[in-house]
Amino acid sequence: MQRWLPIDNNWIENQMRPIAIGRKNWLFAGSLLAGLRAAAIMSLIQSAKLNGHDPHAYLRDVLRRLPTHRASQIGELLPHRWVPAAA
Repeated sequence: MQRWLPIDNNWIENQMRPIAIGRKNWLFAGSLLAGLRAAAIMSLIQSAKLNGHDPHAYLRDVLRRLPTHRASQIGELLPHRWVPAAA
């Protein structure tokens, strides 16, 4: 049984490029705390993408809801459980 595979790996290289380019820039986050915050935001954005959400819409909705959201229900705002607020 023959399987045909693409000759190039452009798709995966394009997925890895932001990490390789950012690696040098992330050395200068300002402080350890700033680096940790940046990592948390980047993780949220990637998690939103992996769960099929538009990261901009996800973050906009979550940041609008966060001040009035109950702390005991904060897990509802994570990307894998997030449901957009009714407009």
